[in-house]
Amino acid sequence: MSDFQLHDAGMEDAVLLTYLITTAFEDQRGKIMPPSGAHDESPDKIRAKLEQGGGILAMAVGEAAGCVLYYPTSADQMYLGRLAVLPKFRQQGLALALVEAVEAKALSVGYSSVTLSVRTALPKNRAFFERMGYVLTTYDYHPGYTEPTFVHMVKALP
Repeated sequence: MSDFQLHDAGMEDAVLLTYLITTAFEDQRGKIMPPSGAHDESPDKIRAKLEQGGGILAMAVGEAAGCVLYYPTSADQMYLGRLAVLPKFRQQGLALALVEAVEAKALSVGYSSVTLSVRTALPKNRAFFERMGYVLTTYDYHPGYTEPTFVHMVKALP
């Protein structure tokens, strides 16, 4: 793993988080249907998500490398979303570190599990989370689609 520094993201980071998310998700454009909502993120939408929960920003040698957002979905469950790692920082353990950081935050405030959603068109993403102990709970559909377009996954925390 490279030398990454993780820190809590603040409202002042909304523009940078938007850049990281939209840039990291760009390689999915045209490959998944419906298109990812990540392409439509804006600083205002990111600020709203940060207000709901929080975010973690990853830096590598002074350069922004990735991020993740999180927020509670129930009294005992934290949602992990918009996991984003810029292409040049992939395959170095950063996504794992960001997921583990959300899990640690959830555990520290008393949540019993972390949940997330993965597109069915991205089996490598699903396999990544399965290796981390996440299990599929349900298949789901975007409006207007008759076949599943994403899955919900959950990991029980110790």
